Amino acid sequence: MTHNKKKYFFGLLMACWCAAGISAQAIRDNAAGASALPVTKIAIFSSGLAYYEHTGTLGGPSVINLPFKADAVNDALKSLVLNDPASANPSVSYQSEQTLFQTLASLRIDLSLSSDMASILSELRGAEIEIAAPGPVSGRIVGIEYRSQMTAFGGVAEEYWLSLYTDQGIKMFNLKDIAALNFKDPQIGEDLKRALDLIELSRNSRSRDLAVNLPGSGSRTVSLSYVIPAPVWKVSYRLDLGREKAGGKPLFQGWAIVDNDSDSDWNKVELSLVAGRPVSFIQNLYPPYYLSRPVLPLAIAGTAAAATHAATKTHDAGVTGVEGQGYIALDFAGTTSSASRSRSPEAPAPSSAQMMKAREAFNAVMDEYDEAPKAGMDGGVIETAAGAAAGDQFEFTVKNPVSLDRRMSAMLPLVESPVEARRLLFFSGATAGKGNQHPRLSAELTNTSGMKLPAGPITVYDGGTYAGDALIEFWNEGEKRLISFGEDLSVNAAVFDSNSRTVISVKISGGVMTINRSQEYMKTYTFHNTAAQAKSVMVEHPATPGASLETPQADEQTPTAYRFTMILPAEKEITLLVRESRPIMEKISLLQMRQEIFLSYVMSNQEIPPAVQAALRQAVNLWNVVNAAETAVTEAENRRSFLVNEQERVRKNIEVTGGQTQQGQEYLKRLQSLDNDIDKIAGELEKLKADVKQAQKAYTDYLGSLNL
Repeated sequence: MTHNKKKYFFGLLMACWCAAGISAQAIRDNAAGASALPVTKIAIFSSGLAYYEHTGTLGGPSVINLPFKADAVNDALKSLVLNDPASANPSVSYQSEQTLFQTLASLRIDLSLSSDMASILSELRGAEIEIAAPGPVSGRIVGIEYRSQMTAFGGVAEEYWLSLYTDQGIKMFNLKDIAALNFKDPQIGEDLKRALDLIELSRNSRSRDLAVNLPGSGSRTVSLSYVIPAPVWKVSYRLDLGREKAGGKPLFQGWAIVDNDSDSDWNKVELSLVAGRPVSFIQNLYPPYYLSRPVLPLAIAGTAAAATHAATKTHDAGVTGVEGQGYIALDFAGTTSSASRSRSPEAPAPSSAQMMKAREAFNAVMDEYDEAPKAGMDGGVIETAAGAAAGDQFEFTVKNPVSLDRRMSAMLPLVESPVEARRLLFFSGATAGKGNQHPRLSAELTNTSGMKLPAGPITVYDGGTYAGDALIEFWNEGEKRLISFGEDLSVNAAVFDSNSRTVISVKISGGVMTINRSQEYMKTYTFHNTAAQAKSVMVEHPATPGASLETPQADEQTPTAYRFTMILPAEKEITLLVRESRPIMEKISLLQMRQEIFLSYVMSNQEIPPAVQAALRQAVNLWNVVNAAETAVTEAENRRSFLVNEQERVRKNIEVTGGQTQQGQEYLKRLQSLDNDIDKIAGELEKLKADVKQAQKAYTDYLGSLNL
């Protein structure tokens, strides 16, 4: 993309490459060009990010070195943007996360894991060296031996002995007796120097350098920008309510607190502070990432196993492949195709233990804004930030250039504007407890600053002195907000709760009685003013879920509460009664209702309409008829059971006395009489059961026909 003969390169630019072996001299050369592109613009976001822009004039090919914290490199690689009208093929080079370890491991003398001379010499067996012990001796390294020696204090110490193959045979030398050592192979010496250079550059493990290579020619203006993590900018406000006593409006003042935690000084940069919540994420672009590949057996290895194959289907939607060719799924035993492994066989990465040991051995951790005019809340003019919309966010640009040393913080003026404020006392019914309480000293503010202001604390001043602290959420332009900063001890408040339930209507249809009730919630607020002046009181009453406000009418309403404003006269007491109601509907199946509940509605419930009570009373009378009929059936069945039992007793007596005896004859007559009585009761039971069915039908039909 070109515009006005300028070439823009986004992301990792056109040819971003990872330098596995940047020399110490190259890094020093890069640092020399860093001052050519100073930081000129910074935008700090409330979401924990910062936008940095460097601008300067370059002449000829240049290398710009950008230092970053280790945890910021991913974001820098993801967001880096370069604007150089003369460079057609720029690049960015940097040491990857594994550069030090892998480079050290690739040298002839490996210092990646070794930190003592015994280990280094042991790794170089066969190399030719010359030592001074104390005279010069040349030979080839055979190895290192460890010998235990008794100390003067009775302990045991290990000593290291060098085995050296010389013209006179193998000789042993105690390492502590060797004064000097020199490698005959010059390549080992060069690798040792290079390893030490790399270790020196990596001493500060918190810093990572990106070297921006610009091969352009001629003098031109170059800029580059990126987004990296940064401390969230904070805001604090001051509110002077005392100015209204002198006829003016309350003064609202805001200050932004920013932190420069970068490795660069800010020198007269254009600073913007952005309030908003953009989407942001981190992607692991900095460390090398390797994909594993499956290892397949050689085509000539072993013999093929016998197998059967299912017939193929034509135009099978479940198989995709080249038209006209078969699709074969192979499963190689003992292999895996997971793409989640971190390295391939061609580029083995060191183990975590090796990396930890290498870092412990070689990576030692090393760990103004121009003074604003001194003006208080009572006078003076403060140069504040200019606010403007930035998409769906809001941007504050500090009017004066900002200078701030690295690792320093500053407080900068953000807003200063008169605001509309209404003093009042605020009392919340949601937090009210038992006993006397005090309403809060409060103010209702209207944002007339012309800016969208972020959330923050407010220090309130009144009468030329401190009055209290308050908090405010995000404050939009023209929006009213209520803040509270203390308690008014001259006003006592008390809260009392009560509730009741009343019947609104009762309907009966299809054997179902529907009762509509109103559940009423009442809360009484009482305020007693002991001061000699009247006060304005705002009561915030929490809305009862599912209920609607009956009385009085609310002056304001929030999503969860009603607000009522009233005047509390001097040395007087006022009362506020808030009534809410919630409808409750109850449906009762009359056919399934127990008779004692029937009677409760008929006899004791005075809220049931007379017509409904009369209908229920008639239903009770019909149910009594059913009960009487059922009682008659029960009595007849009891009599029959008695006669049947008596018959059984008589039969047993006949078996004892015999049927031919005189007594047996009398028992036979008695048995006959009992049979006659049982037959008579059976006929009576049929009639009584019919009466029960008739009474039940009359009761059911009556309830089903009711429509009141």
